[in-house]
Amino acid sequence: MSAVQQQQFDASRAEAFGGRMVGIVNDASLALMISLGHRTGALEAMAGLDWASIDMIADASGLHARYVREWLGAMVTGGVVEFDPETQRYHLPAEHAAVITSHAGSHNLAVPMQFIPVMGSVETLLVDAFRHGGGVPYSEFERFHPVMADFSDQTVLAGLENSIIPAVPGLHERLQSGIDCVDIGCGSGHAAIRMAELYPNSRFTGYDFEERAVNAARELARSRGISNVSFEVRDVAAMDETERFDLVTAFDVIHDQADPAGVLANVRRMLRSGGVFLMQDIKACSHLHDNIDHMVGTFLYTVSTTHCMTVSLANGGAGLGTCWGRELAEQMIGEAGFSGLETKELAHDPFNYYYIMHV
Repeated sequence: MSAVQQQQFDASRAEAFGGRMVGIVNDASLALMISLGHRTGALEAMAGLDWASIDMIADASGLHARYVREWLGAMVTGGVVEFDPETQRYHLPAEHAAVITSHAGSHNLAVPMQFIPVMGSVETLLVDAFRHGGGVPYSEFERFHPVMADFSDQTVLAGLENSIIPAVPGLHERLQSGIDCVDIGCGSGHAAIRMAELYPNSRFTGYDFEERAVNAARELARSRGISNVSFEVRDVAAMDETERFDLVTAFDVIHDQADPAGVLANVRRMLRSGGVFLMQDIKACSHLHDNIDHMVGTFLYTVSTTHCMTVSLANGGAGLGTCWGRELAEQMIGEAGFSGLETKELAHDPFNYYYIMHV
């Protein structure tokens, strides 16, 4: 008999674990409802109200009262919203609004709640992949790009001007003078468009192999009247451009690639002498035992299983996953031919490392 079989069953441990599972059912449900509150504007409306009735909240948010009533049930029992039974009025405390509405600025935690329904939407396809291999392609994720754009706005746009660009000595001045830049895996184009706005003398391109994302980026650039940025449907792993750009950026992109080593090697070839590669990627370690106490470790491995790893495997790729980690990232960067790597942590973004390489 093994040592595991010889262990005495601990009923109190089982009971405690069962209680934790019940809590997880409630918390997972609450995450979905917070996402709904964010998307519908209900949370934002409540942040602008004092104690309010269902009808007042429905009117302020432009929503149907019956749905608002049921949603409030989850918000109250979940401890997000306060309720006065005597007056039948509801209140979102200022301290809560400061965390899950626009009052939180770039730290609005309602934004990542949107990943919960996005991940759950492909569960049946994932079950099949677990059993038969392969993966779930980008095309199956209806809302991934807009949700990712929302989240990236918090980590990239919020720090682009005051933290990210200043992290590279001399980059601001070069961008002011005018250089050629490309954002690979640009998604909906928010970062490239913002840089084009900040630096009208520089020329910006965005590459992404998802046509829906590229079309959204083009439309956004057109709507803002920005002429020094363009977007193309391109697979960076299949490109052979040489010394075309002075700056390559990759924001939370490399670990999703089917051929991350090939992409890194191509980026190295794309850069001119004196060029810079600025790569943002998840702040995690390459080994599970080093991530056990990570503040969002469970979330990261879940996002990896339900999106980052599986989209890579769907293309016959490496399936690095979200938690490929700093150790492997730095190893692969070196193998791609980069030298003089600096890995930085920026105060505005607790979720990512910033890898800076010069050619």
